[in-house]
This record gives sequence, structure tokens and C-alpha cells, in this order.
Amino acid sequence: MAAIVPFDQRDGVIWMNGKFVEWKEAKVHVLTHALHYASAVFEGERAYGGEIFKLTEHTERLFASAEMLDMKIPYSVAEIDKASRDTLARQGFTDAYVRPIAWRGSEMMGVAAQASRINVAIAVWQWPAYFDPNALEKGIRLDIAKWRRPDPITIPCKAKATGLYMICTLSKHEAERKGYADAMMLDWRGQVAECTGANIFFVKGGELHTPTPDAFLDGITRRTVIDLARRRQIRVHERAIMPEELKGFESCFIVGTAAEITPVGEIGPHKFTVTDMVRTLRSDYLAEVQPKRKAA
Repeated sequence: MAAIVPFDQRDGVIWMNGKFVEWKEAKVHVLTHALHYASAVFEGERAYGGEIFKLTEHTERLFASAEMLDMKIPYSVAEIDKASRDTLARQGFTDAYVRPIAWRGSEMMGVAAQASRINVAIAVWQWPAYFDPNALEKGIRLDIAKWRRPDPITIPCKAKATGLYMICTLSKHEAERKGYADAMMLDWRGQVAECTGANIFFVKGGELHTPTPDAFLDGITRRTVIDLARRRQIRVHERAIMPEELKGFESCFIVGTAAEITPVGEIGPHKFTVTDMVRTLRSDYLAEVQPKRKAA
């Protein structure tokens, strides 16, 4: 196995507060507010063929997330879009992962941080398939997480905020220790919610079923897949799904910028098959995001 290069030791540049800095010099202080209080928001984006898929939609969500955390990003959406494209070009990649992040700086240390500077950085790196490509035919295996997505009155659940991912990391670590690829999470009511970094869909009787995103992020990839399904006249049910319903579904797949469309073969004791509908939607999604393939 090739040695893993730590993310602070990679080559290239990172766009940071309006200028490019050498990758290894893109640093923040140990007393940065975001490190201590998780006051940061981010996006995960993919570039295909030199184009960042739904870039402006992602940037607008970054700004909306920041507003939910009482942060005002000191740039416009257009400026962040341009910086994202420029960073991709400077890195010299055509297919890559793009990570914008905004965070409170080190001007104040304490729960209150109204005078802290809002910093913004954009990093681009090459990131292959999130899950093992060999698992696409049979589907990945999911654990059922013990941690649950909280009640929306306790967190800003519509924000893509760093602090909300703590229980995702815990759930994924536990799943991987058990030999699973990821974990499916329930919400505080005991309803099916999502995976640790992806939304989830089920297939039954030629129709799709997916949880209503009222306690977790309504992913951009999720909305894209719903649109692709409806183009093929596939009925989509956004509804509350209880865990006991899993035994009645034929197929399952998860979706996200990193995961793209990844079939699921198992969730705890429940088994699924990778049906033609899942393969078709995966093919449709790849055609949607890849300009050359779409044009062909």
C-alpha cells in the first residue's frame, strides 16, 4: 500500500482570504475559534472534465450555512465561484475534489466571537472513488449507527457545518472497525435519516423512497438524483421511513458529492440487490456530471 501523504504536506496552492498561498503554508493558529468551538462551514464539490458540478449552487449553500452560524462571508458568491475555478486551474486538475471552507479566526477566544474575522479558503485535490469501486456490483455494507441525527430545534441542521459531523465520524469509525464501509443513521425520532456523509434511497416496486430531509442536509446530489429519476418517469416518495421497512425494499443506494451514486448490498441484517434501476440512475448521474460523456 502506498504511503498516505498528510493533507498538510501536499503540493500546490490554496486560495486563502483572496490570494494564493503555498499549500504547506496555509495555516491557522491553535487558538482559532473554529478549532475550539466548531464555528466553520464548508462545501464538498467535484470537478469533472475541468468543470465544477453545480458550483454556484454549492457556493450559495456555503453562504446560507454561514448565515445560519451568524457568519458573514466577506466575498460575493461570484467571487467565490471565480476563486474556486481559479484554484482548480492553478492545481492543474480536470477531475478533482473542491473544498471551500469559511471559519471564525483567532481574534476572540470564548463562546462569543462577534469581532472575529471570517476567513475563507479553497483547496483542490485529486480524490478517487469514495468507496471501493469493486463493491459497485454487489453494493457496500452499512452498519446501523448508535448515534442519531438530533432534533432540528437543537442544531442548525440545514447548515453544512463542521460541528455537525462529529457524530458522523464516530459512527463511521465504529462501522469500519466492524468491517462495514459506512453507517446508516436514524434521527431522534427513530426514523431513517442518512449515512455519515451521504443521503439514502430505497427501491420498491419500480419506485423510489427517500427520507424527508427535515433533520439533515438536503444534499445537492440528492436533489439531482430526484430530478434524474423524474425525467425517467420514476415516481419518488419523500417520506418518513421506519427501520422496520428496510426488509421490504428491493434495492438501496446512497448519494453525495463524494459517494456519487453507490449501491448498497446490506444494512445490518437486511440484504439488497443492485437492480437495473440503480444501474440506470448511476449511469444517468455520471452522464449528467461529466461534460464529455453528456455531450456524447
